[in-house]
Amino acid sequence: MKLLLAQLKNQDPLKPMDGTDFAAQLAQFSSLEQLSNMNTELKNLSVNQMTMNYAQSVNMIGKDVVTNSGNSLVVSGPTTDLNYKLATDAQSVTITILDKEGKIVKTWDESAQKAGMNKATWDTSGVEKGDYTFQVIAKDSKGQTVSVDMMTSGLVTAVHFRNNQILVTVNGKEVLLSSIIEIKQPDPLNNIIDVLPPEIPLSNIIEAIKPVNS
Repeated sequence: MKLLLAQLKNQDPLKPMDGTDFAAQLAQFSSLEQLSNMNTELKNLSVNQMTMNYAQSVNMIGKDVVTNSGNSLVVSGPTTDLNYKLATDAQSVTITILDKEGKIVKTWDESAQKAGMNKATWDTSGVEKGDYTFQVIAKDSKGQTVSVDMMTSGLVTAVHFRNNQILVTVNGKEVLLSSIIEIKQPDPLNNIIDVLPPEIPLSNIIEAIKPVNS
């Protein structure tokens, strides 16, 4: 607009700007102003949306989640779920658990499984609590290796906002919020076990919290 006013101020009085040209330039400046305002509104909308997403994501603290990044898991209760995705149907599935030093803790075979998301449950009632990783080897009916995507499952302990991205801490590691594919309430039994004195058998607690049939 300043450029247009300068042109009007310095134009030759004997050759004033054509009315049609003047109207066209005014229309262009009006369009540019509208685009500028729209851009500002979109930026504000994006900031507001990000703020809302961050506020909502804080509610995930304390929830159990499954993410499509990594293969870590934390043992904190009598059972631990392992999640993975098979590219095609598998005739045989072998699961191996490793400790923090990479030593094999347990290996077992699962029955035939369909393509897609699958879950195996590891009996960790007598296993030391802490961090572990797992590996999955799957083969089809012809003995060919089936591609496997392993998932990280664990408790969300923190939420971060960094570089316009929301990250959550799962098993002590930061992962993108967008990588979470499942959210669920934590098993209350695990919280009981964390504070359960060693002299009290777990079976007594399980029996005490069983629902009573009416």
